Amino acid sequence: MERIAIVVAVVLLAGVLSFVMRRRRPDAPTQPTWMVPAQVDRNDFANPTAPWLVAVFTSSTCGTCAGVFEKAKALSSEVVAVDDVEFGARRAEHLRYGIDAVPSVIVADRDGVVRASFVGPVTAADLWAAVAEVRDAK
Repeated sequence: MERIAIVVAVVLLAGVLSFVMRRRRPDAPTQPTWMVPAQVDRNDFANPTAPWLVAVFTSSTCGTCAGVFEKAKALSSEVVAVDDVEFGARRAEHLRYGIDAVPSVIVADRDGVVRASFVGPVTAADLWAAVAEVRDAK
């Protein structure tokens, strides 16, 4: 009987230790989260009277930025203003809006409220779909 009590005590102790060790395990590493502004001042960008703005934050040292801007440029129309906000030429806008990763693309409405955004390379189809979705939702 004494042996059974010892075995039960050892099993319980092992269970408690296992529970405590699992709770002390650090959280899984997370990926960095890049921030985009929630609102912009439309006067900082091209054609502030257009109903929609697609602003592409780029850098001349970024290998994928030119391709993203070319995809966005195809959206340009009377109702969609597309603006290349290159870091070297327009550093103030990057700093003002806290852009810390390029390419970053925002889709803002007439009031400057950011309705969609992308950080990193984006496909033309995703850009077109995002603009269409926010235009239809308004």
